[in-house]
Amino acid sequence: MKAIAVTPGIPNSVHLQDIPDPTLGEIPDGKGVLVKTLKVGVDATDREINEALYGNPPPGDKHLVIGHECFGVVTAVGPNVSGLKPGDYVTATVRRPGGSIYDVIGTYDMTSEETYYERGINLRHGFMTEAFVDHEDYIVRVPSGLKHLHVLMEPMSCAAKAVHQAFEAQRRMRVWRPRVAYVLGAGQIGLLTTLALRLRGLQVYTLARGAAPNLKSEIATGFEAQYVSTAETSIADLVKQSGRPDLVVDATGSSRLAFEAMTAVGHNGVVVWTSITGGKQQIEIPSDMINIQWVLGNKLLLGSVNANREHFEMGIRDLAMGEMMFPGVAERILTNPVDGLDQYHEMMRLLVEDRDALKVFVNVGQE
Repeated sequence: MKAIAVTPGIPNSVHLQDIPDPTLGEIPDGKGVLVKTLKVGVDATDREINEALYGNPPPGDKHLVIGHECFGVVTAVGPNVSGLKPGDYVTATVRRPGGSIYDVIGTYDMTSEETYYERGINLRHGFMTEAFVDHEDYIVRVPSGLKHLHVLMEPMSCAAKAVHQAFEAQRRMRVWRPRVAYVLGAGQIGLLTTLALRLRGLQVYTLARGAAPNLKSEIATGFEAQYVSTAETSIADLVKQSGRPDLVVDATGSSRLAFEAMTAVGHNGVVVWTSITGGKQQIEIPSDMINIQWVLGNKLLLGSVNANREHFEMGIRDLAMGEMMFPGVAERILTNPVDGLDQYHEMMRLLVEDRDALKVFVNVGQE
């Protein structure tokens, strides 16, 4: 069957690859789930893997099937599967466990090992293929009423985790009732984080470069957040208007803004970094000022990457609630469909060249 793959280490090697059909026998304990792929989302991670910035194939293979944001329908299950049946809509987690204690207990997104396994990213093939099989532990059911949001399940899991981890860490405060949050970046993660925070009742300012009105500003305001163009209002000026935020989530991919967030957050506040800055940019920061403010202000910096099953389930609940609170808004993130695996060049072109392509996804199969 067909798959979209790259040859890791070789820039711009994206290609169509023939791979064997998956079978339930690949999962030896009878808990395999066979999924027909309907849609797969792509993002900057897939672009950077194609640029050979990172990514490794599974042992014994020279290619890596990409795609880590999947949506499909179950076509068959193993004899020991109890929670899924043919016809169910599903997505799948991305990270797979290694050998640390965190991996063993199900928090494989928090592995303490240097080597990590992620489908479509590192040492495991992804979902950009006509069908795939996986263990039921990593398959998450999606309500049929949310099928129109399909590939948003994975990025929503990352947003849900970032917010959840901030609140978990702030148990140290005994009482923490954040009122104001900044979300830096209005890509898919930033907008979905905006949704998650609005559902928790925070006053949210979503910051991005583009001047309003634009699609990102319309989605942010559709979630009843306030959109701020950083080309018009600096973070420092926004602080003067709103007061210092209790929580800042950076989803920009800019190390400059990630560190600037540290100068903005208020006493007992949290900054969460979710974006990967894979370049070599160097900046000057007011390190003495940050040091003293953070020590005296009991502030916290938190890194959040990937998500486990619990976060996928949290994210799906948030999307369901979001559809009730702000109907039709999240779907606007899904901007650029590509029809068919053989259109992989167009898929990559959109990721590289089209600045207005908020969410690119491939229509792989039909029900």
